[in-house]
Amino acid sequence: MFRRFFKYYFLFVAALVVFGCEHNRPDNQKVVAKVGEKKLFLSEVAAVIPNNLAPEDSAAMAGDYMRKWVRQELVLQKAEENLSSELKDVSRELQEYRNSLIVFRYKNELMAQRMDTTVSNSKIMDYYSKNAENFKLAKAIVKAIFMKVPADFANPETLKDLASDTSAPGIDEIRDYCLQYAKSFAIYADKWIELDAVMQNIPITIENPEQFLPRNQFIEYADSSYYYLVAIQDYMLKNEQGPVDYVQDNIKSLILNRRKITFLKELEDNIFQEGVNRNNFKIYNSETDETK
Repeated sequence: MFRRFFKYYFLFVAALVVFGCEHNRPDNQKVVAKVGEKKLFLSEVAAVIPNNLAPEDSAAMAGDYMRKWVRQELVLQKAEENLSSELKDVSRELQEYRNSLIVFRYKNELMAQRMDTTVSNSKIMDYYSKNAENFKLAKAIVKAIFMKVPADFANPETLKDLASDTSAPGIDEIRDYCLQYAKSFAIYADKWIELDAVMQNIPITIENPEQFLPRNQFIEYADSSYYYLVAIQDYMLKNEQGPVDYVQDNIKSLILNRRKITFLKELEDNIFQEGVNRNNFKIYNSETDETK
């Protein structure tokens, strides 16, 4: 009985949310739930419900929000009743959080305004040459072309010949063919990608890429509906040194992270030195109360 009451009550609230709030009715300030002296207003429920939801979805979302609000307030009020004043004093934690948040936002604002985020190709190459051992491949990577063609249109030998030409005109021809006939396709002829990512498109598994890739240019599979083809243009195996064009985004992130650390260190040092120059702080000797 109690649950049935709440079910229909939530539907009523959702109706107010959908119809009342959309038309800016005064029902927006209606109290829809109360725990002790704490009240939940219709406007607060309406604020979390998207305008494009169907009425039944709004009802479900409103009901869920209200239930969570009631449970949270009940627990909060129970905690308020039973904790000591000392344990309820969170002023220090709030101040520390506020301080950290303000400093964080200040540093981010300065970085956005002043830190150089440009990383040239020469810097990427220099970092790569000095740290090549750090870029061993965790998985095999390939340059490849994938096609999934309806069985009625698929001529495997023709498709293999087509996928073997990775010149600019050849890629255009592959793309034109796939747009006309393929169910799906992907062209990674000039971009390294993990073999696993390509193999997600074909319903077979390569158990040992280190043995398979050196011996096979094509990975193919056929069923009654489709012919699947992966044409390998190039490959690199696990534990080989990753090519710079594959790891350059990672290198750029590493360079920027180092630059960020340096920027923030210099920022703090400059602020401290400014404080010294302006005599903005004092440090006291706890034994003599003399200023250092």
